[in-house]
Amino acid sequence: MSETSPEPRQITPDIIARHGLTGEEYAKILDILGREPNITELGIFSVMWSEHCSYKSSKKWLKTLPTEAPWVICGPGENAGIIDIGDGQAAIFKMESHNHPSFIEPYQGAATGVGGILRDVFTMGARPVANLNALRFGDPGHGKTRHLVAGVVAGIGGYGNCVGVPTVGGECTFHGAYNGNILVNAMTVGIADTDNIFYSQASGVGNAIVYVGSKTGRDGIHGATMASTEFNQDSEEKRPTVQVGDPFTEKLLIEACMELMATDAIVAIQDMGAAGLTSSSFEMASKGDLGVELDLDRVPQREEGMTAYEIMLSESQERMLMVLRPGAEDMARSVFEKWELDFAIIGVLTDTGRMVLTMGGERAADLPINPLAEASPEYDRPWTPTPASPPAAAIPPGDDGPPLESLKRLLGCPDLASKRWVWEQYDHMVMADTVHRPGGDAAVVRVHGTAKALAMTSDCTPRYCLADPVEGGRQAVAEAWRNLTAVGARPLAITDCMNFGNPEKPEIMGQFVGAIEGMRDACRALEFPVVSGNVSLYNETQGKAIPPTPTIGGVGLLEDLALAVNLAFAGEGQDLILIGETKGHLGQSLYLCQALGSETGPPPPVDLKAERGNGDFIRAMIGGGRITACHDIADGGLLVAVAEMALAGNIGARVTAPAATPDNRDPRLYAGWLFGEDQGRYLVTTTDGDSLLGEAGKAGVPAAKIGVTGGGAIELDGQRMTIDELRDANERWLPEYMAGP
Repeated sequence: MSETSPEPRQITPDIIARHGLTGEEYAKILDILGREPNITELGIFSVMWSEHCSYKSSKKWLKTLPTEAPWVICGPGENAGIIDIGDGQAAIFKMESHNHPSFIEPYQGAATGVGGILRDVFTMGARPVANLNALRFGDPGHGKTRHLVAGVVAGIGGYGNCVGVPTVGGECTFHGAYNGNILVNAMTVGIADTDNIFYSQASGVGNAIVYVGSKTGRDGIHGATMASTEFNQDSEEKRPTVQVGDPFTEKLLIEACMELMATDAIVAIQDMGAAGLTSSSFEMASKGDLGVELDLDRVPQREEGMTAYEIMLSESQERMLMVLRPGAEDMARSVFEKWELDFAIIGVLTDTGRMVLTMGGERAADLPINPLAEASPEYDRPWTPTPASPPAAAIPPGDDGPPLESLKRLLGCPDLASKRWVWEQYDHMVMADTVHRPGGDAAVVRVHGTAKALAMTSDCTPRYCLADPVEGGRQAVAEAWRNLTAVGARPLAITDCMNFGNPEKPEIMGQFVGAIEGMRDACRALEFPVVSGNVSLYNETQGKAIPPTPTIGGVGLLEDLALAVNLAFAGEGQDLILIGETKGHLGQSLYLCQALGSETGPPPPVDLKAERGNGDFIRAMIGGGRITACHDIADGGLLVAVAEMALAGNIGARVTAPAATPDNRDPRLYAGWLFGEDQGRYLVTTTDGDSLLGEAGKAGVPAAKIGVTGGGAIELDGQRMTIDELRDANERWLPEYMAGP
């Protein structure tokens, strides 16, 4: 059924299936209602019970994640998570996916992903201060990849730049496994006063329900349902389900909401996100154990002849739903009219526990709220664990080439190549509080008017997760924790975006269960709770799933911004110290992929005790002013980390392999030391290496001096490559690729 076709009078099996409902789910609907639903009621059930809105395949496992800590004000269940950052202030943040819409219509899909996550944050009373994004595209040689990159990046920049919130960090990687289903994960961080936070629980029988923002159109209808199915050869036909965004209206909406939030007018507030007016009204009433009566004729509409079905399921952007205290309606109206936004009283809270919709003087729907919400399916789907990976491919002597040539090749590969072409299209300095720009371990944004700052990052290594979801889940959380630590921040909490394939397949469900297990282990060991998140399933095309990609967004606190460090070498003649144990793990490494074209072996194990000890030591040394630069060692290993620090500081380094490494010329041992991806490691510089090594010894932290900064090249065992040559390799690939035909 198209969005503009006449509404059918009879519900057929075909209509039920096209709404994403199974026969068993429809039977449950009949049991709840005691009758057959009309088409509007069926549409409401379909979106509320969709995977995207109900988490029916994932909530059993999500409940096992740690969500509490002394600094957590609000964990999962609200629009965004909230953590205490001291001085009567809170950080409010969340990450969400806009994968399917961005593949179908990359500009609007990415733009409305940014708009939606901004609303999740400012609906709680927080002024958005930073955006991040995690982007995963297909093989650069695939016919659609360049088009998708251009559209997504333009959409993120176009929306974020216009709304006036800096985009300060994220990821952008390429792999053929995403050819048919790219990932666009958007994250927003905001700051609010702890005594002025707003929630979505409705209260007060008789209180007005108010619609504010843009008018409702037919764009985005069935967006939640579309996001809960896999793609096929007809995916292009789903273009009408992609919302259309207007960042200028969003900016007005932010300012109007902030102004009204400075009063006592708002009882409850909810963004109209996935499933639009349906989910926002249902969730507010359900949390308050109340009912709602809505007059759909009062809903501001921008298209003629809209039906109740279309109004309730539209996902038009820049809209909010509020419950106001009695007597505040006129004052609130004046605020929104001043900002040239629609304001309409469209309903009232009741004590019936039902959603009653009227339109044209007739009843369009009459549904029980709590039974519908409580009966939302929860599946314990069959799952099978991911088999252990065979050993990594061996490196034949001589096949890997000279190490510095391998380094140059790695720095120029799509995953490690500079993403300056991407982030220079984003306004990352607007609001004037961005301290560390994109390109480092974590972005750092000053808490306006204070000496403290928030650090933020997004991380995941999908090839690790595909080889071993448990270890991959641990590593994703640990790397986010490590990246925050590397700038001197105390990691506080995470949000997640769980991107997986079809959960009805036991092997895919096994990937999800494994990743959750690994994340749970790491969150507990690192005291790094989950406070918000999103699950995006059915990321498949023609039955081929993406790699499991549990993207982690981390937020940390710098109590004194003056103590922050970054990855750039800060001066010549400083000691280069490796923190953490190096065993030379090459399984699933970028080096193997680039040197041999091999993606084999198990991922590097994550020793959470060592991770915690090494990270706590690093933060203590940064806080004490003992470290001048710091970089976590991740993709590409140690030599890539040296090069990235050198490029950032425009200072070279002399590196010497440790005498303890048996036969430095053995290809596998030497390559493992240079390019292995052992976890829990940092590369730091200091003006007093002996003293730092002594402190590490006292703390029981593995540490070794591996070189000294200086000059204009990377020197390694008699080999030399200039920074300019490495920079050219690193900076050239993406602009040349995007300039191609």
